[in-house]
Amino acid sequence: MRVMVIVKANPDSEAGKMPSPEMLAEMDRYNDELIAAGVMVDGAGLHPMSRSVRVSFDGPSPVVLDGPFTETKELIAGYWIWQVKDLDDAVAWLKKAPFQEGELDIRPFFEPEDFAGIASEEIIQKEIAWREAQLNKAQA
Repeated sequence: MRVMVIVKANPDSEAGKMPSPEMLAEMDRYNDELIAAGVMVDGAGLHPMSRSVRVSFDGPSPVVLDGPFTETKELIAGYWIWQVKDLDDAVAWLKKAPFQEGELDIRPFFEPEDFAGIASEEIIQKEIAWREAQLNKAQA
């Protein structure tokens, strides 16, 4: 099961405040543990929304809006993508994270098999092959 662990933004992350050297060292150890266990597929911190753009599709032509945007509680400061046995496994790993405050979300990905009965078997198999090719490319 693949999940995305979403690190929610806070006023400090949106102000561009960098983590302390101690926190970076703790996160480095945690990420090393995730990688050694074969859990971590990808992960990164994100720049504040003041450095981003938003593309809105609310009409005939896309509209590009420059950040910053309001409502910090709805923004993402970072993420991990994990390969885990199940949601309980993801929760167990996240409980080991070196956070002192804040909230994180764990969201399962839709997998190709979830579309059985909706998409054709050909499309499902194509998606499975595409994902395997991407994983192999990332591991190379």
